[in-house]
Amino acid sequence: MSLSLPAFAELPPVVDGHQVPSLAPMLSKILPAVVNISARGEVKVHNPLLDNPQFRRYFGLPDVPEEQRVEELGSGVIINAAKGYVLTNNHVVKDAQKITVTLRDGRQFDARLIGRDKATDIAILQIPAGHLTQLPLGDSTRLRVGDYVVAIGNPFGLGQTVTSGIVSALGRSGLGIESYEDFIQTDAPINPGNSGGALVDLHGHLVGINTAILGPDGANIGIGFAIPVNMAIDVMDQLVKYGRVERGRIGIAAQNLTPALAKAFGVKQTQGAIIAQVQPDSPATKAGLKAGDIVIEVNGRKVHDAAQMRNIFGLLRIGTEVKMQVLRHDRPMTFSVVIAKPTQTTVAGARINPLLAGATLGEVPAELARQAKLHGVAVMAVQAGSPAEHGGLLKGDVIQSVNQVPVGDMSTFVREIKRHPKSLLFNVRRGNGALFISLGG
Repeated sequence: MSLSLPAFAELPPVVDGHQVPSLAPMLSKILPAVVNISARGEVKVHNPLLDNPQFRRYFGLPDVPEEQRVEELGSGVIINAAKGYVLTNNHVVKDAQKITVTLRDGRQFDARLIGRDKATDIAILQIPAGHLTQLPLGDSTRLRVGDYVVAIGNPFGLGQTVTSGIVSALGRSGLGIESYEDFIQTDAPINPGNSGGALVDLHGHLVGINTAILGPDGANIGIGFAIPVNMAIDVMDQLVKYGRVERGRIGIAAQNLTPALAKAFGVKQTQGAIIAQVQPDSPATKAGLKAGDIVIEVNGRKVHDAAQMRNIFGLLRIGTEVKMQVLRHDRPMTFSVVIAKPTQTTVAGARINPLLAGATLGEVPAELARQAKLHGVAVMAVQAGSPAEHGGLLKGDVIQSVNQVPVGDMSTFVREIKRHPKSLLFNVRRGNGALFISLGG
C-alpha cells in the first residue's frame, strides 16, 4: 500500500531558456487521493394536490410515483489509505442507497457510509481498496488571506479537474449554508460536483473540503466556500468512533463584542463573545457564569466572536469539561463547564386544552429556529383518532399564532389558549406552506 508524502510546488526544468513555474509536480503526487463519487437513491415525492385522485382525474394527470430516483455527483478525499476512509460532504450522500467511488486510476468500489453529520455537512465513507494514496493534512488555522490554494474535484461530472486561486477570506459564517459555519472563502473556481473535493495549499496539504458556491443559478462567480480541514477532521473522528456527532449544551446565549459594547463595558478587549443570557439550572449557571461576562478563550483557543465560540462548543461531546476564560468587570476569570445533554421539554396537549388531546407539543428546537427563522410551538406527535387529529393537526406542524396572536414559545402559547379556551384559531406552518386551522367554536 502506498501512502502519499508531503509534496511541494516546484520549478520544472528550464523551457526555452526560462524557468516556468508549475503546480504539476505537486499535483502529480496528490491527485490520486481525490476521488469521484456517485450517490444513487430514492426520495419520497409528496404533493398534496397530486395525491388527490379527483384532482388528477379532473386535469387528466397520470398517477405519480411515491418515490423518485435521484443521483448526486460529487467528490471525496482519501484521508486514510490503510482503512480506506474517504471524506466528503453530507449533502452528496444524504439520500444515497448506493454509493460508488471511482479512483483516478479508473477502479470503482461500492462504498460503505460510516457516518454523516448534517450540521457541518461532513460524511465519511469506507472503500475496500488497496494501494491507495492519502492526502497529507494541513493546518487550516495557519491559512492567511492571500495564500494560494488549489481546488480539486469533479465539476458537472466531467471527471477530475483542477482550479487555482487564493484565500479570499477566513471565518465566514452567518451564511445559512450549514448549522456550524467557519468557512474558508476562495476564488478558486468551485462548481457543482466539486462538493466534497479537496482544497489544498501549495505544499499539497489538505486545508479544506469544498462545499458551496455563491452565485446566480449555481454559477461560479469567484465566491466559493470550503470547510476548514481542522473542523472536518474533528467531525470525522467522532463519526468513525461513534457513528454520529453528539452535541450538548452549556446554557448560554451570546453576542459579538463590538467596539461600542467594549466601550460600554469598560474593557480594552476588542474581540470576544458577550454572554447575554444564562439559562436557569444550566451547566453555565452551575459553573458560575453570569450575563455580561465576556468570553475570550475556550480550552486555550482565543474567541473572536460568538459564531466561533458556538463552533467550538458544537464539536465537543456531551460530558466534556471545558475551560472558559472570561472578563468580568475587566478582570480575567476562569470557569470549568461540563457540556450537558440538550433538553427538549414536551407537553401533552390534553393538559393544555381538551381540543388538543392526543397531541404532544414542544418548543421548536433551537437549531431549526435559527436555521429556518421558525418560531412557535411544534407538534411532536399526534395520536390516530384523537381530537387533535380530527381538528386537523399533523406531526411536524409548527403553530405560529393562536387567535392571531404570535406565539414564540410554550408559555405564550398556553397563555393565549387559556384566554379563549373554547375557540382556537391556529396559524400553522406545514412544510414549505402555511394554513389556518380552527378547533372548537
